[in-house]
Amino acid sequence: MSETRIPVALGDRSHDIVIANGALDHAGRHLAPFARDGRIVVVSDVNVMEALGARLLAGLAEHQLHGEPVVIPPGEPAKSWQGLAGLTNALAELKVERGDTILAFGGGVVGDLAGLAASVFKRGIGVVQMPTSLLAMVDSAIGGKTGINIPQGKNLIGSFHQPPLILIDPSCLNTLPIRQLRAGYAEVVKYGLIGDAAFFAWCEGNGEKLLARDKDTLTHAIETSARAKAAFVAADERETLGKRALLNLGHSFAHALEAETGFSDKLLHGEAVAIGLALAFRFSVARGRCPVEDAERVEAHLRATGLPVRPGDIILDVKGSAIAAHMAADKKASGGDLTLILSRGIGDAFVEGGVKIGEVADFLDRLDRG
Repeated sequence: MSETRIPVALGDRSHDIVIANGALDHAGRHLAPFARDGRIVVVSDVNVMEALGARLLAGLAEHQLHGEPVVIPPGEPAKSWQGLAGLTNALAELKVERGDTILAFGGGVVGDLAGLAASVFKRGIGVVQMPTSLLAMVDSAIGGKTGINIPQGKNLIGSFHQPPLILIDPSCLNTLPIRQLRAGYAEVVKYGLIGDAAFFAWCEGNGEKLLARDKDTLTHAIETSARAKAAFVAADERETLGKRALLNLGHSFAHALEAETGFSDKLLHGEAVAIGLALAFRFSVARGRCPVEDAERVEAHLRATGLPVRPGDIILDVKGSAIAAHMAADKKASGGDLTLILSRGIGDAFVEGGVKIGEVADFLDRLDRG
């Protein structure tokens, strides 16, 4: 089984991203160093365990490991105080010890919740990330960010907790619902828009093949995205220098839209990101920062792959002031002003501070009328 190893260089917290088709069926080979007495606690959700759980448990058993599942409900609502309490209680009942490592086996919700639980349970245990959605493979499982949502906003409660290993098997995507695959694709596109215009052009030429689950196309997209994310994380682990902040292109708009829909399945995170990317480019045009042709090109590609690009594509009758109010609660807001990631053009994102809430609200209302 061939594999690609991508280092995440973080000093004594350095670790590898291992990408290998078929890794799920031989998971014990990679996870044996993290099992205690032949046992590893697997945190997953109902849907993932139904689709892939048997393969994982067999892959562990192949190496004499016993996987002990803790199954949480699917979907964004699980990322809550209640969900965190339920998971930590389950870890206590299973007598997980401080030196143990659990396995986060699922999409972004599982990775975020299991990562946060690991960071606080007994003041910190290990967590290996094994993402099963495209969004988690290219973004949320990499970088150590964990979190839950509260009514006031997305991921406002969280921590940085680096895993000792990120294990990615692209074949897991064969069972992923197409809506989830398409939503994850928005995060792939994001890497091209941030700093790799050539990769965005590749996406334009290969997006359809990727969504048709072509093995080589998926693997290339995952490897390219993972390398980009690893480089950003290594350069600015805790987002203190501004470099890692570029990964939030479109996300301030996206998180506000998710809050407006109550963090429900009405709007998946990747769908919100697609809208956010389009809005970030349009707002950049409105501020005279970006050529309108680039914004139109971004929107055309997102629409061509079935992704939304306007709040009205998903939500009816939402006012710009309502979206802007949610943005005011964003972690990156300061002194009543917003810090947004904007663009000078495809492949050239930058940080823009001091953006007034009213300016964003007016922009959104004008856009809706247009």
